[in-house]
Amino acid sequence: MGEIQRFTTKDNNFWSKLNNLLLWQTISDETITQTVRDILQNVRRNGDTALLDYTCQFDRRNVQNPEELIIPKKRLDNALRNLDNTQRKALEHAAERILNYHQHQNQKSWQYTEDDGTMLGQQITPLDKVGLYVPGGKAAYPSSVLMAALPAKVAGVNEIIMVVPAPDNVLNDMLLAAAAIVNVDKVFSIGGAQAIAALAYGTDTVPKVDKIVGPGNIYVATAKSMVFGTVGIDMIAGPSEIVVICDGHTDPDWIAMDLFSQAEHDEDACAILISADASFLDTVQERMNHLIETMPRADIIRTALERRGAFIQVKDLDEAIKVANFIAPEHLELSIEEPQATLSKIRHAGAIFMGRYTAEALGDYCAGPNHVLPTSRTARFSSPLGVYDFQKRSSLIMCSQTGAQTLGKTASIIAHGEGLTAHARSAEYRIK
Repeated sequence: MGEIQRFTTKDNNFWSKLNNLLLWQTISDETITQTVRDILQNVRRNGDTALLDYTCQFDRRNVQNPEELIIPKKRLDNALRNLDNTQRKALEHAAERILNYHQHQNQKSWQYTEDDGTMLGQQITPLDKVGLYVPGGKAAYPSSVLMAALPAKVAGVNEIIMVVPAPDNVLNDMLLAAAAIVNVDKVFSIGGAQAIAALAYGTDTVPKVDKIVGPGNIYVATAKSMVFGTVGIDMIAGPSEIVVICDGHTDPDWIAMDLFSQAEHDEDACAILISADASFLDTVQERMNHLIETMPRADIIRTALERRGAFIQVKDLDEAIKVANFIAPEHLELSIEEPQATLSKIRHAGAIFMGRYTAEALGDYCAGPNHVLPTSRTARFSSPLGVYDFQKRSSLIMCSQTGAQTLGKTASIIAHGEGLTAHARSAEYRIK
């Protein structure tokens, strides 16, 4: 493979070059935008008829009846029953760990009573109905089923509706088995912007949901951005990213494969290695040149690394952390001797993998934390998917008669200051 572009923080234009590397067009071009807008409007107006048309057109299927889009629970159970025993055990082990981790996130309602008898608090309630989008194009992702459905289950969501495209009528049995393990309520073989439209607006066959979660291609991402407000969404996911900070003492083959692990997702994936050891960067490049020949998805990896791969030489660990915080990566590996001593300095990262033995791939599948993570520098202000994404918070306020006197006077003064007389009098009426 070709040489990966190499930066050093000593370059006068380093930060500009790094920023250019990180740029990814999260908003689609006008052609895609208009296409998605038309799909959304058509499904909203024509429901199942539009769904059938788009499924035939985009997934190359011959479906004549909306019921053909339903994947019955029996098929899910059969997929689990007939799954290779090794694969089944792996899925069940991953599900157990993911469930256990997310149970620690579960939030409870709370309240307290002030001295005058006024009660304040917060009530936590689950969403009623959630839509889970699972990609089904270049690769199948049973892990995404576990990662999205299990925190929703922990949160107490009443109904989970899953959609997955079945191009050429092909569905991945491991993915269907994962849906059986987490007991998804309904599954439909639809994908793309039309699936997002069906979940957002509802059709005679597909129920309308309250929130849509899960990654997808640019059409799915664009559709999610357009239906936000009608329904909630988790995030607009960009291409996968990994940043590895290494002190030069980790096996270079491990680091090379960690970078490959994200680059193989798609051609727009971003993989960056940061180190103060120039000779180590050279060695990793050599090992990547050798290991690429063993990769089934070598073409995708090469393209991703040529477009958005980089080796960055820094002067020390503190500067490496500064660079990583600027990138705000989806995945950050701290492949260094004492990662916990550095942890407090990490400000922005979707998930942090600490130590030489913690491959990012473990987080993708079975470590426990969620693999649905903020991308494209959004880790500066957002968080991994979690139980809290499937819960709502309602504020609780119950004034005692005594509390109404004190609060009423304060509210009245502020309301008059804002020129809102009715607000003021509403509070004043309750003052003796």
